[in-house]
Amino acid sequence: MAKGKNTVFYCKECGYESTKWMGQCPGCRAWNSFTEEPAAPKSTKAGASANRPGLPASVPSSLNEIETGDADRYGTGFGELDRVLGGGIVPGSLLLVGGDPGIGKSTLLLQVCKNLAAAGKKVLYISGEESLRQIKLRANRMGSFTGDLTFLCETSLDVIDGVITQRRPDVVIIDSIQTMYKDEVSSAPGSVSQVRESTNVLLQLAKGYGISIFIVGHVTKEGVVAGPRVLEHMVDTVLYFEGERSASYRILRGVKNRFGSTNEIGVFEMGEEGLAEVLNPSEYMLNGKPEGASGSVVACSMEGTRPILLEIQALVCHTNFNIPRRTAAGTDFNRLNLLLAVLEKRLGMHFSECDAYVNIAGGMRINEPALDLGIMLALVSSYYDREIDEKTIIFGEVGLSGEVRAVTAADQRVSEALKLGFHTCILPRVNLSRLKSPEGMRLIGVGTIRDAIEAAGLRGQR
Repeated sequence: MAKGKNTVFYCKECGYESTKWMGQCPGCRAWNSFTEEPAAPKSTKAGASANRPGLPASVPSSLNEIETGDADRYGTGFGELDRVLGGGIVPGSLLLVGGDPGIGKSTLLLQVCKNLAAAGKKVLYISGEESLRQIKLRANRMGSFTGDLTFLCETSLDVIDGVITQRRPDVVIIDSIQTMYKDEVSSAPGSVSQVRESTNVLLQLAKGYGISIFIVGHVTKEGVVAGPRVLEHMVDTVLYFEGERSASYRILRGVKNRFGSTNEIGVFEMGEEGLAEVLNPSEYMLNGKPEGASGSVVACSMEGTRPILLEIQALVCHTNFNIPRRTAAGTDFNRLNLLLAVLEKRLGMHFSECDAYVNIAGGMRINEPALDLGIMLALVSSYYDREIDEKTIIFGEVGLSGEVRAVTAADQRVSEALKLGFHTCILPRVNLSRLKSPEGMRLIGVGTIRDAIEAAGLRGQR
């Protein structure tokens, strides 16, 4: 693009604006993040929608003068989605839903529209990627739609602004933000300036009229929402839809939420009629677990307030290379190397002569330290080729000295294991002193990794 006085440079990470290119952004300190684009007109920078009719006057108010009105949350028809949102949709909130192409973002939001319209909400679905005929074909496999649900295929924010102002729906879906554009901004749709200005218009509509707006955002190869990082700062809630397109399950994770926790996840399964909730993720993740196999351990991870049981698989075999291979699927690779070093130093196990592979079955990615003890016992089980009792659950954090440290929510982990028929639990000794052994569950407290290996019955010769 030819340089001129009508072009500026934007930081793709934080939206910082500069009249010249810089190697490092002064705002977020990111390197090589500036892109050159046409400058936005002054009218859009000042806020062209500031005088929109129906918006309250911008005057200071005390807390006693502010009326919240009907600010109660309302459900989406998906308990899993409500959990991630903190209890439901907050009126006037701006929500960003990101995920890989084909993961099911549009399918999820179309099903949410169906549920909200059936519950009496006025819903407007705006698509910039599909025609009305394509939306109709996708909706046919989800069953019948009832209520006040309308569709619009448009990419111009000026037209969308007028439609929303006139119809005043309760919920609006924008699919996707990368296809929207404002006429005053001369750059192409999806550029930094277009995404920023389009989101600003939607933000004013959401806060001014009390409309809940869902924005669909595509992600880059690094897994973050495409466009300026400031986009995530502007919205109230950021949700990421994760999972492999080849697998049937999907995980909805909240990474930002001004109205709830950011640790919750929702689990869905993709079927012929759309997405269905997985109400018991633990049973789903353990489905197909092998019996009597070495290197297989059941551990428990906490995702927000929800305990999830999952299977940790490890394979240790003699290496044919000078440098042994290390592979971690579903957990942190550096954490695996750290745990292998603890086993080799504190117990004298010769993992330097072996390849080691660790996998979290089911495709979930978990980095909670409470899985340390499960990973280590799975490695030892495969090293000695001895299986662990399939009705034993293991959790605990392991330090560099080989000590087993306490974890949070131990009582919830034990209760979840008891529901699924487990009868033995190996856990940190510190947590054991604060727990009452429930009927039908044997609790074994361990203070070191050596104690845990003996409790699991893995002592033996290789």
